[in-house]
Amino acid sequence: MYPNLYYLFKDLFGIDLEFLQIFQSFGVLVAISFLLAAYFFSKELQRKGKEGLISSTDKKYLKGEAPKTSDIAFSSLFGFVLFYKLVFIAFNFSAFEGDTQGFILSLEGNLLGGLAGAALLGWMRYSEMKKTQLEKPVWVTEKTHPFQHVPNMTLIAAVAGILGAKIFHNLENFDEFLNDPVGNLISFSGLTMYGGLIVASFSVIYYARKNGIKIPHLIDACAPSLMLAYGTGRLGCQIAGDGDWGVENLTEKPSWFFLPDWAWSYNYPNNVNNVGIPIADCHGKFCSVLENSVFPTPLYESMACIALFIFLWLLRKKITVPGVMFSLYLVLNGVERFFIEKIRVNNTYNIFGKHITQAEIIAVVLFVLGLIGIIYFSKLHRKNVPQS
Repeated sequence: MYPNLYYLFKDLFGIDLEFLQIFQSFGVLVAISFLLAAYFFSKELQRKGKEGLISSTDKKYLKGEAPKTSDIAFSSLFGFVLFYKLVFIAFNFSAFEGDTQGFILSLEGNLLGGLAGAALLGWMRYSEMKKTQLEKPVWVTEKTHPFQHVPNMTLIAAVAGILGAKIFHNLENFDEFLNDPVGNLISFSGLTMYGGLIVASFSVIYYARKNGIKIPHLIDACAPSLMLAYGTGRLGCQIAGDGDWGVENLTEKPSWFFLPDWAWSYNYPNNVNNVGIPIADCHGKFCSVLENSVFPTPLYESMACIALFIFLWLLRKKITVPGVMFSLYLVLNGVERFFIEKIRVNNTYNIFGKHITQAEIIAVVLFVLGLIGIIYFSKLHRKNVPQS
């Protein structure tokens, strides 16, 4: 396992780059998943724009305004927080490598660095606005295409997704949350994918509505990207060994299983959560291995979702009814997650004598919503489009 990039480079290239310990493998894969999703989401919005399925909107703004106190204050605040941490980390880099999360989330920092950062970014913002200032500001109208909103929507999805993932994880593990509320809220570990998906989706849809983007076409455009992002994120779970693995699997690999032995049953050595028993002659922070091998469920999900992304991407031009592509995504996502839960370690709820996980419940809801969506959008399309 590669809990951070230091372990990856050491294993693949045999070199010790200590500073790479600050880059957590799961975080890097999550960042990559957002970038990939944004790329394919933007490509699909551009295609829909060229085909006239979605249109641009007019944005009116005042050009040449004098520097605003609020803009300068915001830039100064950002500069203070950024340099307050960066300067402190620079002077305590060894300790930062040993506890990256603790350093980032603590209130410790360098006050002089923060003040210098506030002054620098505040001055830069003032200078930038001063250069574009006109003697008499004028109102300007420019067209904004839907794909130009992708950076903003990606940022909103990232922030809302992490918050949603934390909220749902703490609901799913409420006893742990009650034992250490602050620690569980600020910890980088413990993220529930579905929580992130739900909260991020509602946040992006709200933003899109405010900017006049047609929601059915928007959600259709992002459906393949969501599947790809989920698959890439799960690859991060596998590489880091973050605890999102399956139940014990001590059976011999069957003849039909064509993948390597570790893809059938794996014990996650050097996992990022330090779960299991100590590894002999291992020195460092991540020296645990599972006592019994388990199903590597993150790997299975990653493979399934990347394959489903390819399927949806190839199908996207053939599905012409707005809303159906996203509904199909919900169906496929629900089916994939429901069945993977059968061999995955997770907390369960006792409902009418049945032990059901939170993910199974959400998977069933998504599957049903997807079927309803396919029926609803198909009927709506037939109603609005005259039949020849």
